[in-house]
Amino acid sequence: MPDPAPTRFPCPWLGRDVELTRERELHIEARHPDLLPRHRLQLAEVLADPDVVRCGARARSILLVSRRYGDLPRGRHVVVMVDDDLAAGAWIVTAYVARRRVDAEVVWRRS
Repeated sequence: MPDPAPTRFPCPWLGRDVELTRERELHIEARHPDLLPRHRLQLAEVLADPDVVRCGARARSILLVSRRYGDLPRGRHVVVMVDDDLAAGAWIVTAYVARRRVDAEVVWRRS
């Protein structure tokens, strides 16, 4: 049976949708069960209305999109790592809950 179509989340900051494949969703559920499946709505909110967008340290196409939440257990920030490849599209690599902001170059910050 083939994998279901990827879930698409609107990301106005990028100007396009970001895909979450079933394989990446299973990865996040296995590695970061404090985020998925229970906080799936926050994943969509982070992409739709982030607080901060940072550039990944290893590749310029990797973006760390984050938003602060006061009601999450074991952390305050939801971070969504997006690979934004102009030719291939934008897709979620991973996502997690962090206690502190990620230390990386800020590309955009909500004013």
